Amino acid sequence: MIENKNNAALNPSPSGEKRGALIVDVCLSPYLYPVYHKENTIVVVIDILRATSAMCTAFHYGVDKIIPVATLEEAADYKKQGFLVGAERNGIAIEGFDFGNSPFSYTTEQIKGQTIVISTTNGTQAIDAARSAYKVVIGAFTNITALCNWLKQQERSVLLLCSGWKNRFNLEDTLFAGAVTDILLKDKKYKSGDGALTASYLYQSAQKNPYRYLRNSSHTERLAAMGLKKDIKYCFTLDQTTVIPVLEDKYLVRMT
Repeated sequence: MIENKNNAALNPSPSGEKRGALIVDVCLSPYLYPVYHKENTIVVVIDILRATSAMCTAFHYGVDKIIPVATLEEAADYKKQGFLVGAERNGIAIEGFDFGNSPFSYTTEQIKGQTIVISTTNGTQAIDAARSAYKVVIGAFTNITALCNWLKQQERSVLLLCSGWKNRFNLEDTLFAGAVTDILLKDKKYKSGDGALTASYLYQSAQKNPYRYLRNSSHTERLAAMGLKKDIKYCFTLDQTTVIPVLEDKYLVRMT
C-alpha cells in the first residue's frame, strides 16, 4: 500500500493506531509474552525447528484444521476420540501417536480434509500463551513472503513470538523474527522495538547463508544428531507455500 507521507500521521488506521505509529517487536520466549501483550496487536508464533514449519506444510498438503494442544494428556484425549494426532517432545515422536514433528510427516494423503491435533515441546506452548491476542498467525521460512505481505496490509502492530527452547532463547526463531522485521521495516510506517532491532541485526549477519550460520546452534545440532538434517534444510527453505495458518477459537485454519 502506498501512502501519502504528508498525511500518514493524520489518518488513523482501522486499528485506531495512527499510521506511522505501528510497532514491530520480538518476544524471545513464551515466558515473556505477558510483558509484551497489547490489544490490537497481531502475534506471529514462530517455531522454525519444527512445529510452525510442520503446520504450514500440513495446510499446504490439504489438512482442514489443526487443534494445537499444550499437553500430552490433551493429545491423548483427542487420540481416544479418534483424531489423528501428532505429538513430540525433545525432538522425538511420542510412541502411540500418528505423527511426530517432522514436516515430512504431514505430506501424506492421510491428512487431506482432516482435523488433526498437534502437541509439541515448544510451538504449541507458544500458541497457548498467545491465545488472548487480537489475532494469532503462524510463521515459518516456508511461508515468509506470503506472511509479510499479509502483515503489511493489516495496518496493525506486530509481535513476533519466538517459541524458543523450553522457555529459553533459541537462535533459529530469533533469526526468522529478524528476517520478518527486516522486511517490515522497509515499509516506513513501522517502527521497531529493541527486541526487533536486535533480531534484525542478527538476521543481517546471517542472511547470505542462514543454514550455515545456524549449523552450530543447539537445536540444529540436536536434530542433526538424530539424523534429521533433511528436516533442518526443509525448514530453512523459503516460500514453499503461500498458506498462512490463523487461530480461530481452538482451531488453526487456513487464512482465506
